[in-house]
Amino acid sequence: MKDLTTDDRLMTKEDVTTLILIAKKELGLSWAEIAAKIEMSPVFTHSAAMGMNAFPNDKAAALVKVLNLPDAAKPVLAESPMKIWEQAVPTDPCMYRFYEIVGVYAPTLKALIEEEFGNGIMSAIDFEMSVARVKHDKGDRVKIEMSGKYLAYNAW
Repeated sequence: MKDLTTDDRLMTKEDVTTLILIAKKELGLSWAEIAAKIEMSPVFTHSAAMGMNAFPNDKAAALVKVLNLPDAAKPVLAESPMKIWEQAVPTDPCMYRFYEIVGVYAPTLKALIEEEFGNGIMSAIDFEMSVARVKHDKGDRVKIEMSGKYLAYNAW
C-alpha cells in the first residue's frame, strides 16, 4: 500500500485537511497568521484548507511551504471541491446558530435582495466575508459582513 502523504493519486481533500490541522496545531499558528503568510484572506484560507474551495496553484504551493506539508498536497489543494450538501445540522452550538440564522432569515434576505436588485442571487463564488469582534456593553458581539456579486437569474 502506498503512503498517502507522498502519493497525490491517493491523497484526498480530507487527507490534506487533516495534515493542515495537525501542522497548524504543531506550529501554533492561527488562521489569520497562516493567511497572512500566503497573502490571502483568513476566510478564504480556512475555507479552502477545509476543502470547500480550491487554492490558486501559487497559493497552494505557498501553503505547502508554510505548513511543511508534503508536495503531494499541492495538486489536491488546487483541485476544485465536490461539495455534498446532504449533511445533518451540526450539534456544535456555534455552527448550529448559523443554520438557525439562515433558517430564520433566508426568506427575508431573499426578499430584500430581490426588492433592491431584482430576481436573482448573491454569488458564493465572487464573494467576500469578514469576521470582527465589536465591543458592546452587554458583551462583545460577532460582526459578520458578507458581500457577493449580484447575479440575475437567466430567463431562457
